[in-house]
Amino acid sequence: MIVCRSPKEIEKMKAPNQLVADILAKLAVAVAPGVTTLELDVLAERWAREAGAEPAFKGYRGFPGTLCVSVNDEVVHGIPSSSRVLKSGDIVSIDMGVKLGGFYGDSAVTVPVGD
Repeated sequence: MIVCRSPKEIEKMKAPNQLVADILAKLAVAVAPGVTTLELDVLAERWAREAGAEPAFKGYRGFPGTLCVSVNDEVVHGIPSSSRVLKSGDIVSIDMGVKLGGFYGDSAVTVPVGD
C-alpha cells in the first residue's frame, strides 16, 4: 500500500527528520576512542527530549535504546552498552529515529573512530 501525503503533511515531516540529522551530526563529532555506545545513546536521548521529541526505537518490542549502534562487523541494530568501548580504527554505525509532531524521522550514519 502506498500512502500519499499532502503538502502540509510533508512539511510537518521535515522537523523530525531535521532533528535526527542534527543529532546524528552531533553524535558523529562525539564519536571518539574511549567513548561507549551507551554514552552516545544517553546523548541522543537527551538531545531528542530537549527538542520535544520521543525516541522512536526505545521500548519498541522491548528495545532498550534510543540508538541502534553497531561497531565494525556487528549486525545492524546493535544495543548500546556501557561495556562497548570505541577504539581508534573502529567504524561505528549509528541509527536513530524520533517521533515529533505526530511524524517519524529516521536515519543512520557510519563514522570512523579516531584517525
